[in-house]
Amino acid sequence: MGEGQATHPSSCRARRPHLVYDTIFDEVLALLLPLERVTQARRYHPEGDALFHSLQVYGLARQASEDPALWAAALLHDVGKAAVCSCHAEQGAAMLEGIADDRVRWLVAHHLELLHAPRECRALLRGDSRLTDLEALRAWDLAGRQPQAAVVSAERAVGEILEPGVAEQWLCEVATVEDAEG
Repeated sequence: MGEGQATHPSSCRARRPHLVYDTIFDEVLALLLPLERVTQARRYHPEGDALFHSLQVYGLARQASEDPALWAAALLHDVGKAAVCSCHAEQGAAMLEGIADDRVRWLVAHHLELLHAPRECRALLRGDSRLTDLEALRAWDLAGRQPQAAVVSAERAVGEILEPGVAEQWLCEVATVEDAEG
């Protein structure tokens, strides 16, 4: 492999020197805040904008799970909605390249599959732990549609997923290694 190339196709490719948690905080927040301007069809999303929805999904994940990777996937599952593209799930996963690990990016990329092709998805992932993760994310995604829900701020949510001992469980290895070296 040439210098700077990933060891496998799904690894974190972004190589940023001395990436520190403040920088990651700013990057993740910059992905989330534009969601406040993304309005959603009231028929499917009576809660309103995509940021409020994402913060609800995050809160539900925090209540139901002790897995920081699931918290991160819940918070970041719709970041691709801020981009103009036909598939926000795939776009969101691409936007998380170099920040989130493979598991979180996979969950973001596939979070709509239980909506669009539930039988096929379950058959394909039978016996795979990712199905359990995907089902949990889908359930929180559906439940996070309450117009009057109480949510934490985007800044607080990002701060929580970047706490020491938490961040290392979902951040891309490059981000955590470079932070430790910096």
